[in-house]
Amino acid sequence: MRKKVDERIRTLIENGVRTRHRSMFVIIGDKSRDQIVNLHYMLSKAQIKSRPTVLWCYKDKLELSSHKKKRSKQIKKLMQRGLYDPDKGDSFELFVASGGLTYCLYKESERILGNTFGMCVLQDFEALTPNLLARTMETVQGGGLVVLLLRSLSSLTSLYTMVMDVHDRFRTESHSEAAGRFNERFLLSLASCKACVVMDDELNVLPISSHIRSISPVPAKEDSEELSEAELELKNLKEQLNEDFPVGPLIRKCCTMDQGKAVVTFLDAILDKTLRSTVALLAARGRGKSAALGLSIAGAVAVGYSNIFVTAPSPENLKTLFDFVCKGFDALDYKEHIDFDVVKSVNPEFKKATVRINIYKHHRQTIQYILPNEHEKLSQVELLVVDEAAAIPLPVVKSLLGPYLVFLSSTVNGYEGTGRSLSLKLLQQLEERSHVSAKSTKDTGRLFKKIELSESIRYASGDPIESWLNNLLCLDVSNAIPNLSRLDQSTFHISFESETIFSISIYCFSLENRLPPPSECDLYYVNRDTLFSYHRDSELFLQRMMALYVASHYKNSPNDLQLMADAPAHHLFVLLGPVDESKNQLPDILCVIQVSLEGQISRKSAIQSLSDGHQPFGDQIPWKFCEQFRDTVFPSLSGARIVRIATHPSAMRLGYGSQAVELLVRYYEGQLTSISEIDVEDEGKTPSVRVTEAAEKVSLLEENIKPRTDLPHLLVHLRERRPEKLHYIGVSFGLTLDLFRFWRKHKFAPFYIGQIPNTITGEHSCMILRPLNNDEIEADGSNPLGFFSPFYQDFRQRFTKLLASTFRGMEYKLALSIIDPKINFKDQDPKEIASEKYLQSIGEHLSPHDMKRLEAYVDNLADFHLILDLVPTLTRLYFQQKFPVTLSYAQASVLLCIGLQNQNISYIEGQTNLERQTILSLFIKVMKKFYKYLDGRASKEIESTLPRLKEIVMEPHSVSLDEDLNNAAKQVEDDMKSKAESLFTPELFQQYAIDDGDSGFQTVLQNNDGKIPTGGLISVKSSRSAVKPEKVKESGKSDKKRSKDNHNHKSSKKRRS
Repeated sequence: MRKKVDERIRTLIENGVRTRHRSMFVIIGDKSRDQIVNLHYMLSKAQIKSRPTVLWCYKDKLELSSHKKKRSKQIKKLMQRGLYDPDKGDSFELFVASGGLTYCLYKESERILGNTFGMCVLQDFEALTPNLLARTMETVQGGGLVVLLLRSLSSLTSLYTMVMDVHDRFRTESHSEAAGRFNERFLLSLASCKACVVMDDELNVLPISSHIRSISPVPAKEDSEELSEAELELKNLKEQLNEDFPVGPLIRKCCTMDQGKAVVTFLDAILDKTLRSTVALLAARGRGKSAALGLSIAGAVAVGYSNIFVTAPSPENLKTLFDFVCKGFDALDYKEHIDFDVVKSVNPEFKKATVRINIYKHHRQTIQYILPNEHEKLSQVELLVVDEAAAIPLPVVKSLLGPYLVFLSSTVNGYEGTGRSLSLKLLQQLEERSHVSAKSTKDTGRLFKKIELSESIRYASGDPIESWLNNLLCLDVSNAIPNLSRLDQSTFHISFESETIFSISIYCFSLENRLPPPSECDLYYVNRDTLFSYHRDSELFLQRMMALYVASHYKNSPNDLQLMADAPAHHLFVLLGPVDESKNQLPDILCVIQVSLEGQISRKSAIQSLSDGHQPFGDQIPWKFCEQFRDTVFPSLSGARIVRIATHPSAMRLGYGSQAVELLVRYYEGQLTSISEIDVEDEGKTPSVRVTEAAEKVSLLEENIKPRTDLPHLLVHLRERRPEKLHYIGVSFGLTLDLFRFWRKHKFAPFYIGQIPNTITGEHSCMILRPLNNDEIEADGSNPLGFFSPFYQDFRQRFTKLLASTFRGMEYKLALSIIDPKINFKDQDPKEIASEKYLQSIGEHLSPHDMKRLEAYVDNLADFHLILDLVPTLTRLYFQQKFPVTLSYAQASVLLCIGLQNQNISYIEGQTNLERQTILSLFIKVMKKFYKYLDGRASKEIESTLPRLKEIVMEPHSVSLDEDLNNAAKQVEDDMKSKAESLFTPELFQQYAIDDGDSGFQTVLQNNDGKIPTGGLISVKSSRSAVKPEKVKESGKSDKKRSKDNHNHKSSKKRRS
């Protein structure tokens, strides 16, 4: 059935062709592909020139194959199923067969960069990402069409809950429900785009595109050959410079006046040949920056420059630049293979990108690509070209600058994403130095010029699709940052009697947009439902937040916006000054923090991940910790990772970032909230606001989409929100000295540093942790790192060992900050120095010969090369805090470079800017301190092995001398008394008793005739046996024994003699 097309659709297409503006159509329905043919036909009729080329982007499958034979097989299958009538034919099949279509998978969309098409078709809406949306739309020329195909929907609001492919990457084990906030904002933004029409697969315009009702045809130009003012200026410029070489042939390749002026400025700096100029080219995407650089390089070769180096994040980014170098050579009559050769990369990662052009028409000349971190190769360079400079870290760009001609090109906003730290910091510094050198009398300073391109090449200025895309993806947010006045330092001199005593520096604030002190600022939670609701105030707040991201050191991309909106584990916080409610305006954002909740992974999943060697998306810190320490318990803890922290450019280095981090830590430790159980219950009963119910009751043609009104407050003070229960906060970032010191100041400690540096930035990835106060984990309260302390000590030991190999080229200041050794032991207790945690035995590490060599060097009897083999051992022991020796920072730095990094003295001279003798002096002082301590330990160790006499302790007796003498005298008296009494005992005289008594005596006398003998003794026989006292008997035996011993002694003396 034939149906008349809505006249407004034709009018929109024709207006776009006349004004060189793009138009956009969103077609909803399963038969939407059939309307591609009609739109393409209308576009062809409006352009009145060659058939518009078509770019068809898809996820993985086309309804009709792009291959001719496969397509014929598909048609045969459709005929068999009765879905295709060969007599009537299929207009879409004829459209595909007619050619002019370029097919591209979404995953290969990078290969279409730099190409231009008349029409772009995007199918498989669920596979689209912000990056893909912008990248593909930018290929459409002015007057072309962008067509977005969606499958049949009962309601447009069902897009809010559509599951996108990218949501799989946002889900984690503990956070599995992704939201559709980005789709909601995308759909609402379509109503604000004047060049966009949403319609069904029968070309019926839906109510969301009600703005098209008032569309009117744009009058056509009366004279099609009439040139605009800009085109006329460009034509005059080309005529003026036509005879100049090499400017004339090159300027003819320029498409816009801005591009022509840029080429002229570059060639002026080249022809100057003082090699002291820096030219910066800034523009949005699609303004012809790379083309202008390529033409300028061709001019430098024609002038005679021999060594030209080009750098960019990847050689693939230089495709357009090298193409226009070759076009410039063609304009200058250089022939390929005769005058120059193009060398392609053999590295598969660079996909055969051009990396070198050798020119030999007059003499040997080269245009060479180098990686951004290879600045050491620039010794002989005459011209250095840095393309996409804002995508390279600022310190790396600074290292590339030198005493040669430098061209910088940068995208200030665009779909590939960038950080504006280049334009905000580096270019400002270069401009200030240029002004200083211009004022000075000596002509030695560098000159600086800045060029900005505003006119687009693919389409005319004021393109509505470009404006809509910039607002949707927050690409052009450079003007969204409100101006804040920094602290103005004023110095006042205090004087007395005309003599200045001292000066005081006072920081003064201006009254408007003044910066409050960090201590007065508060951290607020940002409700993402309200932030992405497309209300006017929330849009302004979102643009300001993204502006801070872009102005920071991060490399941004449009995909970051979808991550902020849809990722279930992500949360946003902003630091604001005191809010004046009477003014009724949005407060200025001083700092933005994006946090991702991680952890709560089951132990089964952790064990499975270790066995498979595979890490799922998300949960970066738990999986990396599990991998590094083979620990399956840590992933079960809950934590938060600070994804980004960005401070207002006018408030840098004033303490606002530190204040935001400290408030965040206090919030998650529960120090800011005191919510009762009732509040918690109320919070859990908050109704879900996702899809409007009214939209489900009407048809697609009657549905009117508007921003929701039943939304919570955009900002919530942390005192009014219950924090998640966390065990730690972590950060992952590219390792630099300033960043590491910032996080170390806030008590974060590292547990992982990647051994392979980033190929673009040259930075090592680093992950750090800070444990939070939590009652669920038992830890040593005296240690600020808590449960993390043993893991941190293990990391320090591993990193110390790797300094000799992987991290040998790391800056010594950074390495010393990571190790964070204790070098001051002056306040150490002597008893603690003798404790077991310090080195007890040196024999395990140093032999006696080693000690003699060390002594010889300390006594200036040998060169330091004699002890170089000992230095790594001594250094490792010192940084493990086995030597309680106090060193200065300079001494510790020299010790680290020689002992851990195995660097020579010449390298240390370049790193520390110290003279050789100073370095050797510092080194020998360290060795003297080490030897003094080791020699003392050795003496104590030897002394401990020697035998010692038992010490006799003279203690006072318990009995005094007089008491002892009295007791002894009493004892002797008692013995004498007892002996005397024993001699006169009755038992002793009983042996002399006469049994017969008087009769026996009479008998003896009668025997002697009654007379007493002359001796006066008579003998009377007694029948009793003699009784001998025991003591007398024993004493007799001892007397005999003594006499026997004396006899034996005398006899032995006689034998010896």
